[in-house]
Amino acid sequence: MMNLFQLKKVTIYGLSLTLAFAGSEGFAAQKKKSLSKASSGASVAKSPSKTISVPRNVSANSSQQLSNALNLAKSGQYQAAATALFNLARRPELADDRAQIKYILGLMLMEMKMNQVAAFQFVDVIRTGNTRYTRQAIEKLSLVADNLGDDTLLNYAISKIDLNDVPASSKDMIFFRIGEIKLKNKNYSDAITNFSKVQYGSSNYNQSVFNKGLAQLEMGQANQALQTFQNLLNLRAKAGVTDTNKVAAQLAIARTLYQMQDWEASVQAYSQVPRDHFLWHDALFEQSWALLRAARFRSVLSNFQSLHSSYYEDFYIPESLLLRAIVYLYICKYDEMEKVLSLFEKTYNPVRARITSTLNNNGDSMSLYNEVEKASQMKKSDDLKVSTRLPYMVLKSISDEGNVRRSLSYIRRLNEEKQKIEESPNLRSSNFGLYGVKVINTRLKNTKLAIGDMVRAHLQNMQLELKDLYEQASLIRYEMINGQKESLRKKMAGKTLATVDEEIDRDFYIQNGYEYYPFQGEYWLDEIGNYHYLGKQSCE
Repeated sequence: MMNLFQLKKVTIYGLSLTLAFAGSEGFAAQKKKSLSKASSGASVAKSPSKTISVPRNVSANSSQQLSNALNLAKSGQYQAAATALFNLARRPELADDRAQIKYILGLMLMEMKMNQVAAFQFVDVIRTGNTRYTRQAIEKLSLVADNLGDDTLLNYAISKIDLNDVPASSKDMIFFRIGEIKLKNKNYSDAITNFSKVQYGSSNYNQSVFNKGLAQLEMGQANQALQTFQNLLNLRAKAGVTDTNKVAAQLAIARTLYQMQDWEASVQAYSQVPRDHFLWHDALFEQSWALLRAARFRSVLSNFQSLHSSYYEDFYIPESLLLRAIVYLYICKYDEMEKVLSLFEKTYNPVRARITSTLNNNGDSMSLYNEVEKASQMKKSDDLKVSTRLPYMVLKSISDEGNVRRSLSYIRRLNEEKQKIEESPNLRSSNFGLYGVKVINTRLKNTKLAIGDMVRAHLQNMQLELKDLYEQASLIRYEMINGQKESLRKKMAGKTLATVDEEIDRDFYIQNGYEYYPFQGEYWLDEIGNYHYLGKQSCE
Protein backbone atom coordinates (compact mmCIF):
# COMPACT_ATOMS: atom_id res chain seq x y z
CA MET A 1 0.00 0.00 0.00
CA MET A 2 1.28 3.42 -0.95
CA ASN A 3 2.05 5.86 1.89
CA LEU A 4 0.47 9.29 1.58
CA PHE A 5 2.23 12.30 3.09
CA GLN A 6 0.80 15.69 3.96
CA LEU A 7 3.27 18.55 4.43
CA LYS A 8 2.50 21.00 7.25
CA LYS A 9 4.55 23.98 8.37
CA VAL A 10 4.80 25.00 12.03
CA THR A 11 6.90 27.50 13.98
CA ILE A 12 8.34 26.50 17.34
CA TYR A 13 10.39 29.12 19.19
CA GLY A 14 11.91 30.41 16.02
CA LEU A 15 12.21 26.98 14.40
CA SER A 16 10.22 26.80 11.19
CA LEU A 17 9.52 23.10 10.71
CA THR A 18 8.19 21.48 7.58
CA LEU A 19 6.99 18.12 8.85
CA ALA A 20 5.88 15.07 6.92
CA PHE A 21 3.08 13.22 8.65
CA ALA A 22 2.34 9.63 7.64
CA GLY A 23 -0.54 7.31 8.23
CA SER A 24 -0.50 4.47 10.72
CA GLU A 25 1.97 2.53 8.61
CA GLY A 26 4.14 5.53 7.82
CA PHE A 27 6.49 7.65 9.90
CA ALA A 28 7.19 11.29 10.79
CA ALA A 29 10.17 12.74 9.00
CA GLN A 30 11.58 16.21 9.03
CA LYS A 31 12.16 17.18 5.41
CA LYS A 32 13.30 20.73 5.76
CA LYS A 33 14.21 23.04 8.58
CA SER A 34 14.97 26.76 8.47
CA LEU A 35 15.58 28.92 11.49
CA SER A 36 13.77 32.25 11.54
CA LYS A 37 13.33 35.12 13.94
CA ALA A 38 12.00 34.02 17.32
CA SER A 39 9.14 35.62 19.17
CA SER A 40 11.59 36.77 21.81
CA GLY A 41 13.35 38.95 19.27
CA ALA A 42 16.31 36.61 18.77
CA SER A 43 16.86 35.23 15.30
CA VAL A 44 18.83 32.13 14.54
CA ALA A 45 20.80 30.84 11.60
CA LYS A 46 19.47 28.69 8.81
CA SER A 47 20.39 25.04 8.96
CA PRO A 48 20.97 22.73 5.98
CA SER A 49 18.06 20.79 4.59
CA LYS A 50 17.92 17.21 5.78
CA THR A 51 15.85 14.11 5.39
CA ILE A 52 15.58 11.62 8.22
CA SER A 53 15.31 8.00 7.22
CA VAL A 54 13.54 5.79 9.71
CA PRO A 55 15.31 2.51 10.47
CA ARG A 56 13.58 -0.62 9.31
CA ASN A 57 13.14 -1.86 12.88
CA VAL A 58 10.97 1.14 13.89
CA SER A 59 7.57 -0.17 14.91
CA ALA A 60 4.37 1.28 13.54
CA ASN A 61 3.41 2.17 17.11
CA SER A 62 6.58 4.23 17.68
CA SER A 63 6.16 5.87 14.29
CA GLN A 64 2.61 6.89 15.09
CA GLN A 65 3.59 8.21 18.54
CA LEU A 66 6.36 10.30 17.01
CA SER A 67 3.91 11.65 14.45
CA ASN A 68 1.44 12.49 17.23
CA ALA A 69 4.13 14.25 19.28
CA LEU A 70 5.09 16.43 16.33
CA ASN A 71 1.42 17.20 15.73
CA LEU A 72 1.15 18.40 19.33
CA ALA A 73 4.21 20.59 18.79
CA LYS A 74 2.69 22.01 15.64
CA SER A 75 -0.56 22.91 17.39
CA GLY A 76 1.20 24.68 20.28
CA GLN A 77 0.46 22.01 22.90
CA TYR A 78 4.00 22.26 24.26
CA GLN A 79 3.47 20.45 27.54
CA ALA A 80 1.86 17.42 25.94
CA ALA A 81 4.47 17.43 23.16
CA ALA A 82 7.31 17.62 25.68
CA THR A 83 5.95 14.70 27.68
CA ALA A 84 5.57 12.57 24.54
CA LEU A 85 8.98 13.50 23.12
CA PHE A 86 10.67 12.75 26.44
CA ASN A 87 9.28 9.21 26.41
CA LEU A 88 10.17 8.72 22.74
CA ALA A 89 13.75 9.86 23.33
CA ARG A 90 14.21 6.82 25.58
CA ARG A 91 13.07 4.30 22.96
CA PRO A 92 16.02 2.14 21.77
CA GLU A 93 14.49 1.78 18.32
CA LEU A 94 14.57 5.58 17.88
CA ALA A 95 18.21 5.89 18.88
CA ASP A 96 19.20 7.22 15.45
CA ASP A 97 16.66 10.04 15.77
CA ARG A 98 17.41 10.82 19.42
CA ALA A 99 19.37 13.98 18.68
CA GLN A 100 16.48 15.39 16.66
CA ILE A 101 13.89 14.39 19.26
CA LYS A 102 15.88 15.88 22.13
CA TYR A 103 16.50 19.06 20.18
CA ILE A 104 12.79 19.55 19.49
CA LEU A 105 12.08 18.63 23.14
CA GLY A 106 14.44 21.41 24.17
CA LEU A 107 12.55 23.85 21.97
CA MET A 108 9.26 22.81 23.60
CA LEU A 109 10.76 23.44 27.03
CA MET A 110 11.99 26.86 25.97
CA GLU A 111 8.43 27.71 24.98
CA MET A 112 7.32 26.56 28.44
CA LYS A 113 9.99 28.81 30.06
CA MET A 114 11.67 25.73 31.53
CA ASN A 115 15.18 26.77 30.56
CA GLN A 116 17.12 24.56 32.97
CA VAL A 117 15.54 21.30 31.81
CA ALA A 118 15.83 22.53 28.21
CA ALA A 119 19.54 23.14 28.73
CA PHE A 120 20.08 19.48 29.62
CA GLN A 121 18.47 18.42 26.35
CA PHE A 122 20.76 20.67 24.32
CA VAL A 123 23.82 19.46 26.25
CA ASP A 124 22.82 15.85 25.43
CA VAL A 125 22.54 16.77 21.75
CA ILE A 126 25.97 18.44 21.81
CA ARG A 127 27.53 15.39 23.46
CA THR A 128 26.19 13.07 20.75
CA GLY A 129 28.29 14.94 18.22
CA ASN A 130 25.43 14.87 15.73
CA THR A 131 26.61 17.21 13.00
CA ARG A 132 23.07 18.06 11.93
CA TYR A 133 21.97 19.42 15.32
CA THR A 134 25.07 20.29 17.34
CA ARG A 135 25.39 23.83 15.98
CA GLN A 136 21.75 24.67 16.64
CA ALA A 137 21.91 23.04 20.09
CA ILE A 138 24.96 25.12 21.05
CA GLU A 139 23.20 28.28 19.99
CA LYS A 140 20.03 27.41 21.92
CA LEU A 141 22.10 26.40 24.95
CA SER A 142 23.74 29.82 24.97
CA LEU A 143 20.29 31.45 24.90
CA VAL A 144 18.83 29.44 27.78
CA ALA A 145 22.04 29.79 29.81
CA ASP A 146 21.87 33.56 29.29
CA ASN A 147 18.25 33.60 30.48
CA LEU A 148 19.15 31.53 33.52
CA GLY A 149 22.29 33.47 34.33
CA ASP A 150 24.15 30.18 34.75
CA ASP A 151 27.87 30.83 34.30
CA THR A 152 28.72 27.13 34.09
CA LEU A 153 26.38 26.50 31.18
CA LEU A 154 27.40 29.75 29.51
CA ASN A 155 31.07 28.89 29.67
CA TYR A 156 30.35 25.43 28.29
CA ALA A 157 28.28 26.78 25.41
CA ILE A 158 30.75 29.53 24.54
CA SER A 159 33.65 27.07 24.59
CA LYS A 160 31.85 25.05 21.90
CA ILE A 161 30.49 27.86 19.78
CA ASP A 162 31.81 28.99 16.41
CA LEU A 163 31.04 32.68 15.92
CA ASN A 164 30.80 32.11 12.18
CA ASP A 165 27.74 29.94 12.82
CA VAL A 166 26.01 32.40 15.15
CA PRO A 167 23.25 34.54 13.58
CA ALA A 168 23.66 38.30 13.72
CA SER A 169 20.93 38.82 16.31
CA SER A 170 22.60 36.44 18.77
CA LYS A 171 26.15 37.68 18.31
CA ASP A 172 25.69 40.67 20.64
CA MET A 173 24.87 38.38 23.53
CA ILE A 174 27.79 36.07 22.72
CA PHE A 175 30.27 38.95 22.44
CA PHE A 176 28.98 40.33 25.74
CA ARG A 177 29.36 37.00 27.53
CA ILE A 178 32.83 36.40 26.08
CA GLY A 179 33.77 39.88 27.26
CA GLU A 180 32.54 39.02 30.77
CA ILE A 181 34.68 35.89 30.81
CA LYS A 182 37.74 37.82 29.62
CA LEU A 183 37.13 40.54 32.21
CA LYS A 184 36.80 37.96 34.99
CA ASN A 185 40.06 36.34 33.86
CA LYS A 186 41.76 39.78 33.85
CA ASN A 187 42.32 39.65 30.10
CA TYR A 188 41.30 43.29 29.81
CA SER A 189 42.42 43.95 26.25
CA ASP A 190 40.33 41.10 24.84
CA ALA A 191 37.46 42.10 27.11
CA ILE A 192 37.44 45.61 25.62
CA THR A 193 37.53 44.16 22.10
CA ASN A 194 34.49 41.96 22.71
CA PHE A 195 32.48 44.58 24.59
CA SER A 196 33.13 47.00 21.73
CA LYS A 197 31.52 44.58 19.27
CA VAL A 198 28.13 44.70 21.01
CA GLN A 199 25.87 46.83 18.85
CA TYR A 200 23.80 49.79 19.96
CA GLY A 201 20.20 48.70 20.51
CA SER A 202 21.15 45.34 21.98
CA SER A 203 19.76 44.51 25.42
CA ASN A 204 23.38 43.96 26.47
CA TYR A 205 24.66 47.26 25.09
CA ASN A 206 24.52 49.41 28.24
CA GLN A 207 26.21 46.79 30.39
CA SER A 208 28.82 46.24 27.68
CA VAL A 209 29.71 49.93 27.64
CA PHE A 210 29.93 49.96 31.43
CA ASN A 211 32.12 46.84 31.53
CA LYS A 212 34.32 48.27 28.78
CA GLY A 213 34.96 51.28 31.03
CA LEU A 214 35.85 48.99 33.92
CA ALA A 215 38.35 47.11 31.75
CA GLN A 216 39.89 50.40 30.64
CA LEU A 217 40.30 51.47 34.26
CA GLU A 218 41.99 48.16 35.08
CA MET A 219 44.44 48.83 32.23
CA GLY A 220 45.19 52.29 33.61
CA GLN A 221 43.37 54.05 30.78
CA ALA A 222 41.53 56.49 33.03
CA ASN A 223 40.87 59.14 30.38
CA GLN A 224 39.40 56.61 27.96
CA ALA A 225 37.31 55.10 30.76
CA LEU A 226 36.01 58.54 31.73
CA GLN A 227 34.89 59.14 28.14
CA THR A 228 33.26 55.69 27.99
CA PHE A 229 31.24 56.30 31.15
CA GLN A 230 30.32 59.80 29.95
CA ASN A 231 29.03 58.31 26.68
CA LEU A 232 26.85 55.90 28.65
CA LEU A 233 25.53 58.75 30.79
CA ASN A 234 24.71 60.74 27.65
CA LEU A 235 22.83 57.78 26.19
CA ARG A 236 20.66 57.68 29.30
CA ALA A 237 20.12 61.46 29.42
CA LYS A 238 16.37 61.16 28.85
CA ALA A 239 15.92 58.33 31.34
CA GLY A 240 14.45 58.89 34.80
CA VAL A 241 16.53 60.29 37.64
CA THR A 242 16.75 56.90 39.34
CA ASP A 243 17.44 54.88 36.17
CA THR A 244 20.05 52.36 37.34
CA ASN A 245 22.13 52.50 34.13
CA LYS A 246 22.23 56.27 34.43
CA VAL A 247 23.12 56.23 38.13
CA ALA A 248 25.76 53.53 37.65
CA ALA A 249 27.39 55.60 34.91
CA GLN A 250 27.40 58.68 37.16
CA LEU A 251 28.94 56.72 40.01
CA ALA A 252 31.56 55.26 37.65
CA ILE A 253 32.49 58.79 36.52
CA ALA A 254 32.97 59.82 40.14
CA ARG A 255 35.14 56.79 40.85
CA THR A 256 37.23 57.42 37.75
CA LEU A 257 37.83 61.02 38.74
CA TYR A 258 38.86 59.82 42.20
CA GLN A 259 41.32 57.40 40.62
CA MET A 260 42.67 60.33 38.61
CA GLN A 261 43.10 62.19 41.96
CA ASP A 262 40.85 65.02 40.84
CA TRP A 263 39.28 65.30 44.29
CA GLU A 264 37.03 68.30 43.74
CA ALA A 265 35.62 67.00 40.45
CA SER A 266 35.09 63.63 42.07
CA VAL A 267 33.16 65.21 44.95
CA GLN A 268 30.89 67.02 42.51
CA ALA A 269 30.30 63.86 40.51
CA TYR A 270 29.36 61.88 43.62
CA SER A 271 26.89 64.59 44.61
CA GLN A 272 24.94 63.93 41.38
CA VAL A 273 23.88 60.46 42.55
CA PRO A 274 20.19 60.77 43.64
CA ARG A 275 19.41 60.12 47.28
CA ASP A 276 16.46 57.87 46.55
CA HIS A 277 18.59 55.34 44.66
CA PHE A 278 20.05 52.28 46.40
CA LEU A 279 23.57 53.26 45.24
CA TRP A 280 23.42 56.57 47.10
CA HIS A 281 24.76 55.12 50.34
CA ASP A 282 27.85 53.79 48.53
CA ALA A 283 28.26 57.14 46.78
CA LEU A 284 28.07 59.04 50.08
CA PHE A 285 30.74 56.87 51.69
CA GLU A 286 33.06 57.06 48.70
CA GLN A 287 32.54 60.81 48.47
CA SER A 288 33.74 61.03 52.07
CA TRP A 289 37.13 59.68 51.00
CA ALA A 290 37.34 62.29 48.25
CA LEU A 291 36.42 65.03 50.72
CA LEU A 292 39.11 63.82 53.11
CA ARG A 293 41.72 63.83 50.35
CA ALA A 294 40.61 67.36 49.50
CA ALA A 295 41.01 68.35 53.21
CA ARG A 296 37.34 69.33 53.47
CA PHE A 297 36.94 68.05 57.01
CA ARG A 298 33.72 69.88 57.78
CA SER A 299 31.99 68.27 54.80
CA VAL A 300 33.37 64.83 55.65
CA LEU A 301 31.87 64.99 59.13
CA SER A 302 28.58 66.14 57.64
CA ASN A 303 28.50 62.98 55.53
CA PHE A 304 29.26 60.78 58.52
CA GLN A 305 26.29 62.18 60.38
CA SER A 306 24.13 60.57 57.68
CA LEU A 307 26.19 57.42 57.19
CA HIS A 308 26.14 56.60 60.89
CA SER A 309 22.47 57.33 61.41
CA SER A 310 20.10 54.65 62.67
CA TYR A 311 18.75 54.19 59.12
CA TYR A 312 22.02 52.52 58.12
CA GLU A 313 22.75 50.52 61.25
CA ASP A 314 22.50 47.28 59.24
CA PHE A 315 25.25 48.32 56.82
CA TYR A 316 28.66 46.70 57.17
CA ILE A 317 31.00 49.72 56.92
CA PRO A 318 33.69 49.38 59.63
CA GLU A 319 36.13 51.47 57.62
CA SER A 320 33.86 54.50 57.84
CA LEU A 321 34.17 54.71 61.63
CA LEU A 322 37.96 54.70 61.45
CA LEU A 323 37.83 57.32 58.72
CA ARG A 324 35.68 59.49 60.98
CA ALA A 325 38.16 59.02 63.82
CA ILE A 326 41.00 60.13 61.53
CA VAL A 327 39.12 63.30 60.65
CA TYR A 328 38.65 64.08 64.35
CA LEU A 329 42.37 63.47 64.81
CA TYR A 330 43.16 66.04 62.11
CA ILE A 331 41.07 68.69 63.85
CA CYS A 332 42.16 67.65 67.37
CA LYS A 333 38.68 66.65 68.57
CA TYR A 334 40.00 63.95 70.88
CA ASP A 335 36.83 63.48 72.93
CA GLU A 336 34.81 62.84 69.77
CA MET A 337 37.57 60.61 68.50
CA GLU A 338 37.39 58.47 71.63
CA LYS A 339 33.61 58.09 71.20
CA VAL A 340 34.00 56.91 67.60
CA LEU A 341 36.74 54.39 68.42
CA SER A 342 34.63 53.02 71.25
CA LEU A 343 31.67 52.73 68.87
CA PHE A 344 33.87 50.85 66.40
CA GLU A 345 34.88 48.33 69.06
CA LYS A 346 31.37 48.00 70.45
CA THR A 347 29.89 47.38 67.00
CA TYR A 348 32.52 45.17 65.37
CA ASN A 349 33.93 43.17 68.30
CA PRO A 350 30.83 40.92 68.29
CA VAL A 351 30.88 40.81 64.48
CA ARG A 352 34.48 39.69 64.44
CA ALA A 353 33.85 37.06 67.13
CA ARG A 354 30.82 35.59 65.37
CA ILE A 355 32.62 35.42 62.02
CA THR A 356 35.54 33.59 63.62
CA SER A 357 33.21 31.23 65.48
CA THR A 358 31.25 30.42 62.32
CA LEU A 359 34.37 29.68 60.30
CA ASN A 360 35.85 27.52 63.05
CA ASN A 361 32.69 25.62 64.00
CA ASN A 362 30.43 23.86 61.51
CA GLY A 363 31.05 26.25 58.68
CA ASP A 364 29.97 23.72 56.04
CA SER A 365 28.74 25.09 52.72
CA MET A 366 25.05 24.25 53.09
CA SER A 367 24.78 25.78 56.55
CA LEU A 368 26.45 28.95 55.27
CA TYR A 369 23.96 29.12 52.41
CA ASN A 370 21.12 28.69 54.90
CA GLU A 371 22.40 31.73 56.78
CA VAL A 372 22.13 33.85 53.62
CA GLU A 373 18.68 32.45 52.87
CA LYS A 374 17.47 33.43 56.34
CA ALA A 375 18.86 36.93 55.87
CA SER A 376 16.76 37.33 52.72
CA GLN A 377 13.65 36.70 54.82
CA MET A 378 14.53 39.11 57.61
CA LYS A 379 12.80 42.01 55.89
CA LYS A 380 9.54 40.17 56.54
CA SER A 381 10.22 39.21 60.14
CA ASP A 382 12.72 40.75 62.54
CA ASP A 383 12.34 37.70 64.78
CA LEU A 384 14.45 35.70 62.33
CA LYS A 385 17.49 37.78 63.24
CA VAL A 386 17.79 35.78 66.45
CA SER A 387 18.11 32.48 64.57
CA THR A 388 21.20 33.38 62.53
CA ARG A 389 24.70 32.66 63.67
CA LEU A 390 26.08 35.61 61.71
CA PRO A 391 25.07 39.26 62.22
CA TYR A 392 22.52 40.57 59.76
CA MET A 393 24.88 43.32 58.55
CA VAL A 394 27.39 40.66 57.53
CA LEU A 395 24.81 38.53 55.73
CA LYS A 396 23.36 41.57 53.99
CA SER A 397 26.80 42.67 52.81
CA ILE A 398 27.63 39.20 51.48
CA SER A 399 24.24 38.89 49.77
CA ASP A 400 25.01 42.09 47.86
CA GLU A 401 28.29 40.72 46.50
CA GLY A 402 28.09 40.24 42.73
CA ASN A 403 28.76 36.50 42.56
CA VAL A 404 26.38 35.71 45.43
CA ARG A 405 23.64 37.99 44.10
CA ARG A 406 23.82 36.39 40.66
CA SER A 407 23.70 32.87 42.07
CA LEU A 408 20.73 33.74 44.27
CA SER A 409 18.96 35.06 41.19
CA TYR A 410 19.69 31.75 39.46
CA ILE A 411 18.14 29.87 42.37
CA ARG A 412 14.99 31.98 42.10
CA ARG A 413 14.67 31.03 38.43
CA LEU A 414 15.14 27.36 39.27
CA ASN A 415 12.44 27.53 41.93
CA GLU A 416 10.07 29.19 39.47
CA GLU A 417 10.73 26.39 36.99
CA LYS A 418 10.19 23.73 39.65
CA GLN A 419 6.95 25.40 40.68
CA LYS A 420 5.62 25.16 37.12
CA ILE A 421 6.06 21.40 37.20
CA GLU A 422 4.59 20.95 40.66
CA GLU A 423 1.55 23.10 39.90
CA SER A 424 0.62 20.99 36.87
CA PRO A 425 -1.16 17.77 37.96
CA ASN A 426 -0.49 16.04 34.63
CA LEU A 427 3.12 17.12 34.45
CA ARG A 428 4.24 16.38 38.00
CA SER A 429 2.98 12.78 37.89
CA SER A 430 4.57 12.00 34.52
CA ASN A 431 8.00 10.48 33.96
CA PHE A 432 9.06 13.74 32.36
CA GLY A 433 7.86 15.76 35.36
CA LEU A 434 9.74 13.52 37.78
CA TYR A 435 12.83 13.85 35.61
CA GLY A 436 12.50 17.63 35.47
CA VAL A 437 12.15 17.95 39.26
CA LYS A 438 15.19 15.70 39.73
CA VAL A 439 17.27 17.84 37.36
CA ILE A 440 16.23 21.06 39.06
CA ASN A 441 16.76 19.69 42.57
CA THR A 442 20.27 18.63 41.63
CA ARG A 443 21.04 22.08 40.26
CA LEU A 444 19.51 23.70 43.35
CA LYS A 445 21.65 21.62 45.67
CA ASN A 446 24.86 22.26 43.74
CA THR A 447 24.18 25.98 43.47
CA LYS A 448 23.44 26.27 47.18
CA LEU A 449 26.72 24.52 47.96
CA ALA A 450 28.51 26.88 45.56
CA ILE A 451 26.94 29.89 47.29
CA GLY A 452 28.05 28.46 50.63
CA ASP A 453 31.61 28.34 49.32
CA MET A 454 31.28 31.95 48.18
CA VAL A 455 30.01 32.95 51.63
CA ARG A 456 32.98 31.26 53.27
CA ALA A 457 35.40 33.12 51.00
CA HIS A 458 33.74 36.46 51.77
CA LEU A 459 33.77 35.70 55.50
CA GLN A 460 37.49 34.94 55.33
CA ASN A 461 38.05 38.26 53.56
CA MET A 462 36.02 40.05 56.23
CA GLN A 463 38.01 38.32 58.93
CA LEU A 464 41.28 39.54 57.41
CA GLU A 465 39.84 43.01 56.83
CA LEU A 466 38.71 43.35 60.44
CA LYS A 467 42.09 42.16 61.68
CA ASP A 468 43.76 44.88 59.61
CA LEU A 469 41.25 47.52 60.72
CA TYR A 470 41.76 46.66 64.39
CA GLU A 471 45.49 47.14 63.94
CA GLN A 472 44.78 50.52 62.35
CA ALA A 473 42.42 51.39 65.20
CA SER A 474 45.24 50.72 67.67
CA LEU A 475 47.55 53.07 65.75
CA ILE A 476 44.84 55.74 65.59
CA ARG A 477 44.29 55.46 69.35
CA TYR A 478 48.05 55.77 69.88
CA GLU A 479 48.05 58.98 67.82
CA MET A 480 45.07 60.22 69.80
CA ILE A 481 46.89 59.71 73.11
CA ASN A 482 49.95 61.54 71.77
CA GLY A 483 47.73 64.39 70.60
CA GLN A 484 46.05 64.62 73.98
CA LYS A 485 49.43 64.71 75.73
CA GLU A 486 50.67 67.46 73.41
CA SER A 487 47.49 69.46 73.94
CA LEU A 488 47.84 69.23 77.74
CA ARG A 489 51.48 70.17 77.57
CA LYS A 490 50.66 73.34 75.64
CA LYS A 491 47.85 74.23 78.01
CA MET A 492 50.19 73.87 80.95
CA ALA A 493 52.63 76.15 79.17
CA GLY A 494 49.92 78.81 78.99
CA LYS A 495 49.34 78.64 75.26
CA THR A 496 45.78 79.02 73.97
CA LEU A 497 44.19 76.91 71.27
CA ALA A 498 43.30 78.67 68.07
CA THR A 499 40.13 78.15 66.09
CA VAL A 500 39.44 78.42 62.39
CA ASP A 501 36.62 79.44 60.11
CA GLU A 502 35.07 81.70 62.73
CA GLU A 503 33.85 83.99 59.99
CA ILE A 504 31.53 81.26 58.73
CA ASP A 505 28.40 81.06 60.86
CA ARG A 506 24.78 80.08 60.29
CA ASP A 507 23.96 83.41 58.70
CA PHE A 508 26.22 82.48 55.81
CA TYR A 509 24.13 79.40 55.04
CA ILE A 510 20.76 81.02 55.71
CA GLN A 511 21.52 83.74 53.17
CA ASN A 512 22.05 81.02 50.59
CA GLY A 513 18.56 79.57 50.95
CA TYR A 514 19.01 77.09 53.79
CA GLU A 515 17.01 76.75 56.97
CA TYR A 516 18.97 75.44 59.94
CA TYR A 517 17.79 73.47 62.94
CA PRO A 518 20.07 72.06 65.63
CA PHE A 519 20.50 68.29 65.68
CA GLN A 520 18.95 66.99 68.90
CA GLY A 521 19.76 63.30 68.66
CA GLU A 522 16.77 62.21 66.57
CA TYR A 523 17.15 61.11 62.96
CA TRP A 524 14.48 61.89 60.38
CA LEU A 525 14.50 60.31 56.95
CA ASP A 526 13.97 63.59 55.10
CA GLU A 527 17.02 65.03 56.87
CA ILE A 528 19.42 62.27 55.79
CA GLY A 529 22.07 63.81 53.54
CA ASN A 530 21.32 67.34 54.74
CA TYR A 531 23.46 67.47 57.87
CA HIS A 532 26.14 70.17 58.05
CA TYR A 533 28.90 70.09 60.62
CA LEU A 534 29.44 73.57 62.06
CA GLY A 535 32.11 72.72 64.63
CA LYS A 536 35.59 74.16 64.65
CA GLN A 537 38.93 72.49 64.88
CA SER A 538 40.79 72.64 68.17
CA CYS A 539 44.35 72.36 66.89
CA GLU A 540 46.83 75.12 67.68
